[in-house]
Amino acid sequence: MTLAGPSAAVPSGEDAVRGLTIVALGYAVIALADATVKWVLPEIGPAAAMIWRGLLGGGAVLLLSRGRALRAVNRRLLAIRSLLQASVSAAWYLAWSLGVTLADSYAVAAASPLLMTLLAIPLLGEKVGWRRWCSTAVGCAGVLFMLQPGGELWRWESGMLLVATAIMALTRIWTRILTRTDTPDSMAFWVLAAQAPVGAAMLAWPAMWPTGGPPPLLPELWVVTVLACFAGLNAMAQILFGRGYALAPVSAIAPFEYTPLLWGIGLGFLIWGEVPAWTTLGGAAVVISAGLYNVHRERVRRAQERAALAVAPVAAVAPLGRSAA
Repeated sequence: MTLAGPSAAVPSGEDAVRGLTIVALGYAVIALADATVKWVLPEIGPAAAMIWRGLLGGGAVLLLSRGRALRAVNRRLLAIRSLLQASVSAAWYLAWSLGVTLADSYAVAAASPLLMTLLAIPLLGEKVGWRRWCSTAVGCAGVLFMLQPGGELWRWESGMLLVATAIMALTRIWTRILTRTDTPDSMAFWVLAAQAPVGAAMLAWPAMWPTGGPPPLLPELWVVTVLACFAGLNAMAQILFGRGYALAPVSAIAPFEYTPLLWGIGLGFLIWGEVPAWTTLGGAAVVISAGLYNVHRERVRRAQERAALAVAPVAAVAPLGRSAA
């Protein structure tokens, strides 16, 4: 595996397509990793899962990168992003351990691209027109539809996941910013390294224990094997995300934010026989439609900007041409 460093150059069309392919693969890998840890959570609990993810995942990144290019450059942003990512992991693991299905959690996470649209205004200086404001409002209505009283997602864990989704949207934008200074290996390593100490701190909270008491210091062999696979998948996914976000623009990547929902529905049904409620699927469809419309408007705006830049030099040169004539 070739692991490229950061680049400030604008990616070409071929690079962008390669970046999108890498990101799509990353979402498939992370969905498989999530299903793996959800399967083993009853044995070890959320806190221990984070510890093992950090230790084994960080080690996997070291092996894949052979220790190269792991030095943090933008240390402050990288540290904040890593700690916030750890809090997101804790929220998801806790929700899964309390019975939230894989598909339901991914349905809530479908709000992430909408939140990225809003956060891009102050963080990236992007302008959002009235059409995207309206579609974002429709998407938020879809989230409320999923979380309606009496529905399958009407539980406090869904509120926790919604807050975690907002944090995740913020860290996704920071991923794009960090690709200018730090390598995919470095971002992956420090995200995973933050999991272990945060997980260790949460061991003091009994809600993070598996049923029956504190997690064992050394789980059974099959559990360790599953955790090793889980850590390796996480390391691979983090590296893929770092590389993909460096090659493709955020507006093009946004539609792939929804693919984990499809993976979650399939894996949840195959492993646990989970079938999402119609309110979850209906609300998710509204959220996804609004997000895809935002992507469409972003592409239209980018095309208009390119057309304006192409016309500007011609307008500037035209008077000179007439004067010479």
